[in-house]
Amino acid sequence: MTLKRTYAILAVLLIGSFLINRYYLSPDVPQQPIDKEGVILAFGDSLTYGYGAAPQESYPARLEKILGRKVINAGVSGELSDAGLKRLPSLLREHHPKLLILCHGGNDILQKKRTDLLRRNLEEMIRLAREGGAEVMLIAVPEFGLLYLSPLPLYGELAKQYHLPIESDILSNLLHDNRTKSDYIHPNALGYQKMAEAVGKIIKDNYRLKD
Repeated sequence: MTLKRTYAILAVLLIGSFLINRYYLSPDVPQQPIDKEGVILAFGDSLTYGYGAAPQESYPARLEKILGRKVINAGVSGELSDAGLKRLPSLLREHHPKLLILCHGGNDILQKKRTDLLRRNLEEMIRLAREGGAEVMLIAVPEFGLLYLSPLPLYGELAKQYHLPIESDILSNLLHDNRTKSDYIHPNALGYQKMAEAVGKIIKDNYRLKD
């Protein structure tokens, strides 16, 4: 085999590998379309419920206005991920969402539950949603340190493993700023608005919103 032909084969392989990653594995590629009737299920704990603000100021309520799509607020304050895992299947059967926004685990982190168990619960939530025909995106929850807030690496790892769009930084950023938080671990109305805007941008960048 000539050197020129070897280079040509390598080039084809590299291009093929790029296309596979770009169009099949990358979380930046639009998945199934979300039409006007498509339901989005915002699933989580108090951060989804909107603790620290009025119900109409929660991030799912604000996101519904931004996207022009039905966004169901399925947040339960104080819930641990194992309880969330038990609650999710009935919601998927009831609403048949096109997209699940998964923002769960904050209470596990606060109570210093085992990270491997949180990972297992989140992985099972992802699997259930996909089996039900829903796409999944993640919102990373911060580690709540005494002097800092940064996203728990677990969320980025899951996004990479399952090729999911993720909003990694919004909660950490909001909870660093006294203007956008109601207490140490919850945004206020302004914070939830900014959260909705950040999540909306991820959705618009990754999914086709059909009229």
